[in-house]
Amino acid sequence: MSVEETLRLDGRTALVTGASRGIGRQAALTLAAAGASVVLAARSKEELAEVAAAARRAGAPDAIVAVTDVLDEEAVEAAVAAAVEGTGRLDVVVNVAGGQGFTAYVADTRTDGWDKVLGLNLRSVFVGCKAAMGHLPPGGSIVNVASIAGFTASPGLAAYGAAKAGVIALTRTLAVEAAPLGVRVNCLAPGWVRTELTRRMWSDPETSRALVAQVPLGRWADVEELAGPLLLLASDAGSYITGATLVVDGGLLA
Repeated sequence: MSVEETLRLDGRTALVTGASRGIGRQAALTLAAAGASVVLAARSKEELAEVAAAARRAGAPDAIVAVTDVLDEEAVEAAVAAAVEGTGRLDVVVNVAGGQGFTAYVADTRTDGWDKVLGLNLRSVFVGCKAAMGHLPPGGSIVNVASIAGFTASPGLAAYGAAKAGVIALTRTLAVEAAPLGVRVNCLAPGWVRTELTRRMWSDPETSRALVAQVPLGRWADVEELAGPLLLLASDAGSYITGATLVVDGGLLA
């Protein structure tokens, strides 16, 4: 089998959380272009409908919209059920949903704010993995999207960084637990990626220059540059990769 063939996902179904925008949207389109049917989970029905149309144009045999709040365990379980019932299977899960809507030093962070960020970024990944595990066949793959914030100090984003470090640790443990089932579990850890979530940083020249100064490649990543790394982890091209965190950061952590 050629390398190109191992990167294909024809006949498989992929569930993507946070699929309405940014990295999640790109993940859905990447998997669709590789031939997978995609199940798109996020809160916005309208945005998901647009992504579903784009996924079909990209090559997905089917694109199912599953309006989902990842903080609601029953809703996540329903999204998994929608994948299995709608396509007869579930092969790939990409947990993308996350973010932190505020910046604050630890001493100024309210406990309820901390809990909300941990819920959105870590509990949601646990719930997504837990709901999917009973349905993934041998050869199945989970890709959890973490961040370089899980490896470094992130002043003002302590909750986010702690949650992403937790995602990396959860991924390692689940990879060992899932290995006897033939299921692989890995992390994708992006650096500074130009998305709507980071717009206030990359659109401000001074802030953008300060951030890019830390990056050896000297620029922000475009979201499309995560496509290849994601597909490697999701497909048979990465069949001997599990428990790993693939960092895509322009050399920042080097």
